[in-house]
Amino acid sequence: MSTETQSGGDVSDTQTMTIREAIRLALREELARDEDTYIMGEDVGEFGGVLSVTGDLVEEFGEERVRDTPISEAGFMGAAVGSAATGMRPVVEIMFSDFLGVCSEQILNQMAKNRYMFGGKTEMPVTVRTTEGGGMGAASQHSGTIHTWFAHLPGVMAATPGTPRAAKGLLKTAIRSNDPVFFFENKEIYEREGEVPLDEDYTIPLGQASVEREGEDVTVVATQRLVGESVDLAEELDGETSVEVIDLQSLYPMDTETVLNSVQKTGRLVVADESPLSYGTHAEVVTRVQEKGFFSLDAPIQRVGVPDTHIPFSPVLEEEVLPGTDEVRAAIDRVV
Repeated sequence: MSTETQSGGDVSDTQTMTIREAIRLALREELARDEDTYIMGEDVGEFGGVLSVTGDLVEEFGEERVRDTPISEAGFMGAAVGSAATGMRPVVEIMFSDFLGVCSEQILNQMAKNRYMFGGKTEMPVTVRTTEGGGMGAASQHSGTIHTWFAHLPGVMAATPGTPRAAKGLLKTAIRSNDPVFFFENKEIYEREGEVPLDEDYTIPLGQASVEREGEDVTVVATQRLVGESVDLAEELDGETSVEVIDLQSLYPMDTETVLNSVQKTGRLVVADESPLSYGTHAEVVTRVQEKGFFSLDAPIQRVGVPDTHIPFSPVLEEEVLPGTDEVRAAIDRVV
């Protein structure tokens, strides 16, 4: 299964770009498409975003639609909930996902529950973009990977793109959704390049994974940074071990069928996600395969992730706790 077969829109006209550029393109297209769509967050306007993602969008669409906010996540997340309930489509940028805790009331009890509490009579088209992940020496409060929290929260959806194509297609779907979507961007892969469809109607549905590389011996289900690292490793192991790599693309909803079909073929599974190992994304994938595909397994499922700790400031310690190619290789060796 290729990305093309599972995505909407014309994919014949493409351009090589980075994940950062793909996200900016999706934002530009959706701002132009719907005048009710707007962006707000800290430094998203004139500064162009703390990691330069929003770029020059303020020059094209003006300060009313690319709004700089005070340093008050609770305030502008609450404003997003209110404006969405009255017909707008806010795209909120939270600089670092760790800061989502500051506005947890607005998310947990307002955004996520609004439609349920009002019997489906209201819509909540909020997209929350945020960065996560270690590797920049930014210490614990700026390096967490917390997407499991939001995949676990009823009433919201969670996307975790690992390629430029997925970044564009999933973000456009998120912005067009009438329900809240949290869009998690791993800050270490903004410069990763790939082919991106230029069609303005190109989208990728939430809940569809992508087989990034086909293989026969072992399935690696990965997210974000670990997608690219797993593909590179698979190429390196070619001729020794045939590795199939799946980018989950979204955590909720999750594409169980694509994972099960792959495991039925390979008989072995490694789950690689840059989040703490206990009670998380890894466990959900493992459980779904155990429940529905147990008799396809020829070896115990292996997990690759962060130990149950915060991300250290020390570069040496940070490198020690973050999972990468070596950890994925070791997990493959254990099952093969």
